[in-house]
Amino acid sequence: MIRKAFEAALALLLSAPVALAGAAESDYPTTARVDYVIGCMAANGQSREAMSRCACSVDTLASVLPYDRYVAAETILSMRQGVGQGASIFRNVPMYEDVIADLRRAQAEAEVRCFK
Repeated sequence: MIRKAFEAALALLLSAPVALAGAAESDYPTTARVDYVIGCMAANGQSREAMSRCACSVDTLASVLPYDRYVAAETILSMRQGVGQGASIFRNVPMYEDVIADLRRAQAEAEVRCFK
């Protein structure tokens, strides 16, 4: 039953219409951007330079990856960290691997643009 609920919720996330690349930049809510920058700064230093690079990173991510796809990937990654049946349904599923690969490509692009 838990498995079906997770699968249904994720299917809804993944089936949402993909935003156009130009519109994607503006569809990340401010809270999501701030959360990303805070986490990025925790990993890269609490300096003004780190803040600028992290802000650049989330802007790049938003320009490459629609927000609904970002949420889906983050949800999958978060669920994989758990234990038991609920977490196991998020491992080794090709559809989920594709979503995570999209996030990884967007993160690589942000790394190149903002941290090199």
